[in-house]
Amino acid sequence: MSSNKSSSFISDVLKLVFGTTFAQVLTILASPVLTRLYGPEAFGVLALFMSIVGIIGVIACLGYEYAIMLPKTDEEATNLLGLSLLNVAGVSCFTVPLVYFGGGAIMDILQAPNLESYLILVPPFIFTSGIFLALNYWNSRTKHFGRLSFARVAQSVTSTGTQLGVGFAGYTNGGGLIGGIFIGSLVSTMILGGQILRDDFLLLHQNISWKGMLKGLIRYKKFLFIDTSSNLLNTISWQLPMFLLAVFFSPVVVGFYALGWRLLQLPMGLIGSSITQVFYQRASEAEHKGDLEPIVKGVFQTLLKVGLFPMLVVTLVGKEIFQFVFGNLWAEAGVYTQILSIWAIIWFISSPLSIIYLIKERQEFGLKISITNLSTRFTSLIIGGLLGSPIIALLLFSITGIMTYGYLVLALLQMSGVAPVWAIKKSLSIGKLFIPSGIILLILKQSNASDAIIFIMSSSLILIYYYYIIKTDPYVKQIVAKKWLR
Repeated sequence: MSSNKSSSFISDVLKLVFGTTFAQVLTILASPVLTRLYGPEAFGVLALFMSIVGIIGVIACLGYEYAIMLPKTDEEATNLLGLSLLNVAGVSCFTVPLVYFGGGAIMDILQAPNLESYLILVPPFIFTSGIFLALNYWNSRTKHFGRLSFARVAQSVTSTGTQLGVGFAGYTNGGGLIGGIFIGSLVSTMILGGQILRDDFLLLHQNISWKGMLKGLIRYKKFLFIDTSSNLLNTISWQLPMFLLAVFFSPVVVGFYALGWRLLQLPMGLIGSSITQVFYQRASEAEHKGDLEPIVKGVFQTLLKVGLFPMLVVTLVGKEIFQFVFGNLWAEAGVYTQILSIWAIIWFISSPLSIIYLIKERQEFGLKISITNLSTRFTSLIIGGLLGSPIIALLLFSITGIMTYGYLVLALLQMSGVAPVWAIKKSLSIGKLFIPSGIILLILKQSNASDAIIFIMSSSLILIYYYYIIKTDPYVKQIVAKKWLR
């Protein structure tokens, strides 16, 4: 990327990183307390609820939220925003009879009767999160990343504060965790919506029309017929571990998996999602100019440098870290993170890059990947479930995920004009930096060092690594310099 483009990209990423960093730090600080207030079963109930919401919520806008970024004129984009919001209202209404008539059957299948009393929150949750999703993409188009950062901070503070308050009050079932997330989602949506109405009300009021929305519905029908199907299949495949672990085992096992995966997602939440937001907007512009390759290379390297080292640490000593931070009760969750960590870094890199096939309007490719994901994950979890072992289930899940997402990353890079050989060489080069740290951690583990010593050493090595990267990598150094000079 040119220096001006790079500077602008970094500046926008940092606006999001500030809010996201605060939110994730708060989550990290609160997690050891929450895991001592709420047991694995409560986290399992939360995970199952969020899985149901996630599957329905991903189609709340019927895919048209992604199209908001693509038109050259704001007038056309406003109608796509209006269409997305209209779709959210329709899908939310549809969930009311679904929950009312089908709630009992859902609970019987999932073996989680404690979840039934919270299903009433599904329709309002879908409505709130769907509106936020649509506004989020409009906000990215208009480059007001600061207000999105503020909304994320408010969401994190409200959600975590509510969960802690309810837990200390003695209500330590899954309802406290679910209620906290719902209130946080409601607050963040109201804040973002209020800011957009304040700044863009006139533009939206003057341009949104039934005719314009119908035109957008037809022009971007691929997002409805192909991308929505792809997203739905992809989300179902993501939620399969929650459902099938509940069917074959128990909500307790779901709770272990949910906490482990939640912690693995932190690097994505910390910087990956912020890069995705800005990358989509910048890459859309670059595609129009035929200049996509440089920005893709820059994003790939940044994601790899940020995510690879800590994930490799978790691969070696995840169990010890979880035992120290969350207590011995959560050791099993640490084992799950060790199994899933290599797959997680590949997913971490692929997630922002997946925007590429949307920009290229290659939704058919995304649908094929989603079908492959769903089928391989389902097969892996069924085999593990029939064998009576969540470990085997997650091992197979991880192996198939590495293969699928590895192929996805290389295909997306090639789609952008980036040679897969270049990406492999970069990955090996950055991976070599972990070798000395890996040897140290293996020695400590083999010598039966305490969990506290392993945790302290792991944290120290990660900090040293990031310090080294900041000092030696011009791109990362620029990010940090701009952050502290702001």
